[in-house]
Amino acid sequence: MMRSNLRWCSDGLEFACWNGDVIRLAFLIDAHDREIISWRAVANAGISGSDVRDMLLEAVESRFGTHRAPEQVEVLTDNGSAYTAKETRTFAQQLGLKSCFTPVKSPQSNGMSEAFVKTLKHDYVRVNPLPAAKTVLSLIGDWIEDYNENHPHSGLKWKSPREFIRAKTETAWCPVKRGLDHGDTATEYHQEA
Repeated sequence: MMRSNLRWCSDGLEFACWNGDVIRLAFLIDAHDREIISWRAVANAGISGSDVRDMLLEAVESRFGTHRAPEQVEVLTDNGSAYTAKETRTFAQQLGLKSCFTPVKSPQSNGMSEAFVKTLKHDYVRVNPLPAAKTVLSLIGDWIEDYNENHPHSGLKWKSPREFIRAKTETAWCPVKRGLDHGDTATEYHQEA
């Protein structure tokens, strides 16, 4: 994507704790800046349509500070029932989001989400103690915060998602020198497109 907030991708994953509890996690990731905008995790249950709707609302509020996106944002997901439910699709539309679904049996078409799943499992789940659901659920927020703040991406010029976002914001206003009639220069600022 050429800029943030054109397409968000969503997927889910699951993993087991040492005591047999199963954690299921769903998330929304921006296809441009790769920030995890919102997420939901549950233990020993599935991600529900209500969880997905809460996640969508949280993402819109987080990114736009309101209950509706100022322009339509595509949300690419798999064909899971929590995403395809009529209530979820209608709610997404009310938020200014356009539901898009990957072809059946084609998870690679949501590569951004698949890459995050691999990163989370490899760099966080695999290297942390997972005794029981209560402990793990308390850690997931820290993992995602660390990913957003510190995890470098080759596609972001080896910046983390938030470093990339900050760099884009800081360069949105840049100095431009221009000559004046008397050979002096002045600095003016303009916003890059």
